Amino acid sequence: MYIIAYNEIDKVRAAIESVSWADEIIVADSFSTDGTTALAAQLGAKVIQVEFNGFGDLRNKAIEACSKDWIFSLDADERCTPEASAEIKQLISSNGVHEVYHTPRRNFFMGRWIQHSGWYPNYRQPQLFRRGAMTYDLKPVHEGYVLHSKLPIGQMKSAIWQFPFKNMAEVMHKANRYSSLGAEKIKHKKISIWTALLHAKWAFWKHYLFKLGFLDGGAGLVIAIGNFEGTFYRYVKAMEIQQEDAWKNVPKVVK
Repeated sequence: MYIIAYNEIDKVRAAIESVSWADEIIVADSFSTDGTTALAAQLGAKVIQVEFNGFGDLRNKAIEACSKDWIFSLDADERCTPEASAEIKQLISSNGVHEVYHTPRRNFFMGRWIQHSGWYPNYRQPQLFRRGAMTYDLKPVHEGYVLHSKLPIGQMKSAIWQFPFKNMAEVMHKANRYSSLGAEKIKHKKISIWTALLHAKWAFWKHYLFKLGFLDGGAGLVIAIGNFEGTFYRYVKAMEIQQEDAWKNVPKVVK
């Protein structure tokens, strides 16, 4: 199995300990500076360093470093529950009808389980798969997957846990990082400040109203506002890329 991490010293211990049953644990790190890799190695994980060229590339490099027939993917802010661990072992040993499985995720934020807002069951890419059955595309963020198996994708029943943000500072930090990466994906589109605003407003209402974020209380409102801001700045940053010269040029003062 593999875990991706970058400056996650506060979270990586719990992630590694939650999969201590695995035959091997690969930590794919992008040159952390906070001691993450030293701690991971101390806990028995094999650490590989991968220059960050987007999350899709990072995950593919992590797959290449794995040597077992089955691979389970975990992020440093995720925890494999005992129920999920038992189900994974059973699926692998039974040699069932699937080679790739989606895994539900139960997210916790602001001290509560977020049951709405699009955060549950919050399937990401499949997280359990046989070697060679799937890889990832090369999108820099919110990467997809490429299925190489002819069998249908299975569905795990047991959820893992995710703790995506430890505080609001981390919410803002990740929003800034992800909006920069996301801008690269849309820089080819025709964008104006008004399209940025419209997409941001849709992101807010999608999470708060249509995905029932209002039922998550104050946390649901924070999530919706965060999606508004992240979307807005993603589009504005894409505009910045498109209009690099205009953003850099400062009018000269005429005397």
